[in-house]
Amino acid sequence: MTMTTVVTRPWQAFADTVAARTPASRDRALDAYRALATLGVVTGHWLVGALVAQPDGTLRIASPLRDLGALAPASWVLQMLGLFFLVGGHAAVSSLARSAERGEPYGTWLRRRFARLARPVLAATALSAGCLAVLGAVGVPEGTLRTWVVLLVQPFWFVAVYAVLTVLTRYAVAADRRWRGWAVLPLLAVVAATDLARYGPWSDAVPGWVGLVNLVPGWLFAYQLGVSWGRGTFSAASLGSKGASQGRFGRWAGWLLLVGGATLFAVLLVVFHYPASMVGVPGAARSNAHPPSLLVPALAAFQSGAALLLHGPVTRLMRRPGLWAGVAAVNLAAMTIFCWHQVPMVLVSLAGKSAIGAVPGLTTSPDQLSWVLARVAWLPVMAAVLVAVVAATRRFEAPLGLRAPLPRVGAAVVTAAAVGFFVSLY
Repeated sequence: MTMTTVVTRPWQAFADTVAARTPASRDRALDAYRALATLGVVTGHWLVGALVAQPDGTLRIASPLRDLGALAPASWVLQMLGLFFLVGGHAAVSSLARSAERGEPYGTWLRRRFARLARPVLAATALSAGCLAVLGAVGVPEGTLRTWVVLLVQPFWFVAVYAVLTVLTRYAVAADRRWRGWAVLPLLAVVAATDLARYGPWSDAVPGWVGLVNLVPGWLFAYQLGVSWGRGTFSAASLGSKGASQGRFGRWAGWLLLVGGATLFAVLLVVFHYPASMVGVPGAARSNAHPPSLLVPALAAFQSGAALLLHGPVTRLMRRPGLWAGVAAVNLAAMTIFCWHQVPMVLVSLAGKSAIGAVPGLTTSPDQLSWVLARVAWLPVMAAVLVAVVAATRRFEAPLGLRAPLPRVGAAVVTAAAVGFFVSLY
């Protein structure tokens, strides 16, 4: 028996099982978009994050974007949170509709959604606390442990924002019911007004915290589009157009979002000189991501338009059993992947430093194009470590349930508090 047979037979069996268990009504394109967004975020963080070995033996965070600004356009492709929020809004409104059909109150639906978000976060923080204690005991420098903590906690802002948007689902539905797809315009206006205040002629008199106003509307933009899509707003039927085909308005809306988003994006870059990078750059005076600038909804509009226009072709592509099985596997562990995806970078860099020292693409300074090429070669290794980490940690994400025993809930809360305290020490 060849090695290829050993590998392909279990995968073929998994693909057949996934295909057999997938309902015919499943929108596979949405799952493909979610998987693409998840892997885009992972790949982006692995490419723009470097752990440079210091003279004292610690690993410190650096970014190739600081010295290699020409790589900024790569962030336009890899920053897919707009696509993730689009799919999230679509999935949320569909789930809410099913919950309402069962007669469940809104609070019950929210608790279920929050449980799905919280379990991977609790597992990641609790298990990381144990790993950090072990690594500290065997002599790993405190600075490296601090780097682990920062990289672990860094993506959790997304979970918090996603939780807030989930709470707002009912209001997003109401907004779509009243204004349909145009419900995103007030959100766009708020972000534009905030950007004008903090970057316009009066910016010197505007306090820095004003940018935080953009946190909700900046990310709600794509989520609202997803809610509208999930409610059927982007279809001819929703407009009462009897003679039009079902998908005509969807294509029109898709092109409007695609062209409008690309145009706004270009104007902001060329005319108003927004930073080119969609992720934060160490030492930069401005950031498009934290909090989101107008460039974020512009890119989200482009991504959403592309998702609408490509929905049919992607749906047909997902009929291939092997490809669909891969997408399903990523979706089954999407939150686990998101919570743990920075840790393999630490583990691989730590192993490389311990075994070799200065490793190109891992622990050397990311100030040359050669570092980027070397880092690309390391991506498969990080991916393999991530698969192993996800496989090992998923079992610790046991559901608490809506009526979990009080001791179990208490243990989860105490664990979270203890980890929060532990993180504060670093």
